[in-house]
Amino acid sequence: MPDTTAEAMAQLSVSSKDRPWEEIVAEKMPYYQKRIELFEGYRAREFKRIEEAKAAGVPIKIILPDGAEKQGIKGATTPFDVANEISKSLAKKCVVAKVDGDTWDLHRPLDGDCALSLHSFDDAEGRDTFWHSSAHLLGQALELLYGVDLTIGPALEEGFYYDCYMGDKTLAEADKERIENRIEASIKENQKFERIVVTREEALAMFQENKFKVELISGLPADAVITVYRVGPMVDLCTGPHLPSSGYLKAVGVTACNRAYWRADAKRESLQRVYAITFPDPKQLKEYKHRIEEAKKRDHRVLGNQSELFFFHHLSPGSCFFLPHGARIYNNLVSYIREKYWEYEYEEVISPNIYNFDLWRTSGHADHYKENMFCFEIEKAEFGLKPMNCPGHCLMFAHRQRSYRELPLRLADFGVLHRNEFSGALTGLTRVRRFQQDDAHIFCRPDQVMSEVQAFLKLLSEVYGVFGLDYSMALSTRPEGYLGELEMWNKAEASLTDALNASGRPWTVNEGDGAFYGPKIDITVYDALRRKFQCATVQLDFQLPIRFGLEYQTEEGRMDRPVIVHRAVLGSVERMFAILTEHYATKWPFWMNPRQVMVVPITDKSYEYSQHVRTELRKGGLHCDVDTSNNKMQKKVRDAQLSQYNYILVVGEQEQKEGTVNVRTRDNVVHGMHKIADLVQVLKVEKDTRSLNSKFESTAAAALGMEGAQDTAAAVVEAAEGASAEK
Repeated sequence: MPDTTAEAMAQLSVSSKDRPWEEIVAEKMPYYQKRIELFEGYRAREFKRIEEAKAAGVPIKIILPDGAEKQGIKGATTPFDVANEISKSLAKKCVVAKVDGDTWDLHRPLDGDCALSLHSFDDAEGRDTFWHSSAHLLGQALELLYGVDLTIGPALEEGFYYDCYMGDKTLAEADKERIENRIEASIKENQKFERIVVTREEALAMFQENKFKVELISGLPADAVITVYRVGPMVDLCTGPHLPSSGYLKAVGVTACNRAYWRADAKRESLQRVYAITFPDPKQLKEYKHRIEEAKKRDHRVLGNQSELFFFHHLSPGSCFFLPHGARIYNNLVSYIREKYWEYEYEEVISPNIYNFDLWRTSGHADHYKENMFCFEIEKAEFGLKPMNCPGHCLMFAHRQRSYRELPLRLADFGVLHRNEFSGALTGLTRVRRFQQDDAHIFCRPDQVMSEVQAFLKLLSEVYGVFGLDYSMALSTRPEGYLGELEMWNKAEASLTDALNASGRPWTVNEGDGAFYGPKIDITVYDALRRKFQCATVQLDFQLPIRFGLEYQTEEGRMDRPVIVHRAVLGSVERMFAILTEHYATKWPFWMNPRQVMVVPITDKSYEYSQHVRTELRKGGLHCDVDTSNNKMQKKVRDAQLSQYNYILVVGEQEQKEGTVNVRTRDNVVHGMHKIADLVQVLKVEKDTRSLNSKFESTAAAALGMEGAQDTAAAVVEAAEGASAEK
């Protein structure tokens, strides 16, 4: 066995792609065994401490969330003991505890008087612990099957992954089942999770053959508490907490094997990233797989190609080509936000795409964001494409003296932005290099912050309501290392709190998760499959006004600094396009659909009349196509329905004679003969009100209920106009 990390890595790197896994695993087993031996030696100290604590019998008070008080022994009583005392069924259900706000292993002794809460898989804390623990079992499987060097294995919003170094070898699709089987074997063994605290020297001794762990340990602060966990034959550097044992897992699925880089740096070692998910109930895994299959069917990259909405090309990676139908949707989104800007009194501006790097030095992006920017030289000076609009808007504010009477000043910008994302990170429309935002910056006085954020939250609610999207909100408060005065932070957080309370919607707090330059409200949107996305944002910024020396003259005549409110509703228009594509599964509501109406002539004798119908609908601002193929009428109707046209208008000799069309929807509901002019009015109502449902169906039903009125186009229009007036 090699004595140094360098020798170990060199020995592993000489392996060829054809080298058997068994040989690699056998080579690494002495290292794995050494970790266990060291762990067991250090673990003896933990047992001794617990026995000493039991003998000392120092009493402690444990306060539960309902105010109830339990007694315990310092250094001996565990959260599991408390749960078991309350109820055996509660103890069985719990997976993790929180002690004075910090997550805590159920079998880890309590250090003193504390507030205790217990959490199951149904809680966010429980799921995070469940999946973090599962990642250790995945790491164990990767070591035992492939002799890898593990790096990091975090829990995700849903599931977990583990990155590992495998030299020049890679995993194949068939390996997923093999890894699953190995994890299931560990689950059946009901392996215990055990925790120890070690010194830096002890940690380095345990992981000296793994250069990635050595790098992590060496980078820890001098006063860091270093903890190590063991589960079965696997020992790992980890902060925890973890489940009591692997037996809590009842179902596992390995979902993907991808490439990654150490420290997310393409210049560093290439790694294998294995994704997986586990559940405490096999039924949950079945439901998850069903949802994933549904998500695959809704993948915006597939649907966008099938519907001829957009495509990507290798000659411009990360930059989308929006085809005519895709451009219609894109422009609809921007036009809608422009209408809301008019209503909420924003001023739209246009700012440059290219700036001298002096701007980015002033804003701070040169020091902290340059690697994500496209930089180039012009006449021996360094320039960069803008990755965001805020620095340019600061120049606009500063180009002349401002008065308090001008505030709040709301500057909106749909300018094109560029960010230099790694090619491996590009993912359809959700991660691109070229994009646009419904970006706006509100320059306001501190006392105006609450009303401005409150107005933004109202705007947000209206827009997401039109899309039919649900969302949640969280206040992210002052982080460690924040910049600015504490008093300003307290006032800003109080203003955001008041605005959130005034919204009438529930919200939560993300303690310490604000940006270093100001607190923010994080908005999470949910699509039809209840998947989570981050789109909208509202952030307070105290630092850019300082960096750019922004001032306004107060009513008293002195100069003061404004606060900047960064805000966006759609976020990236491209990202919202992707979310809505999958949310609607291309069954777009009428106002947004690039394929609104299809005219179907029964025979070629009706082609000329079909074009006349199309012209009349286009005069009304409606997208209309004509199917002039040689297919039979039934096939044309079916094709239009599969293409998700909201309305299919069948025309023949009788319709031409009477100046009508025969109306049906994409759901194959037939509404019969209607005058063209009357139909246009009904459809314009549906478009203008941005209805999520067919206005024709609802207004037609209303028309039928009007004192025995017949289902005529006139009655439909009358009902539609009434619905429009109510809106």
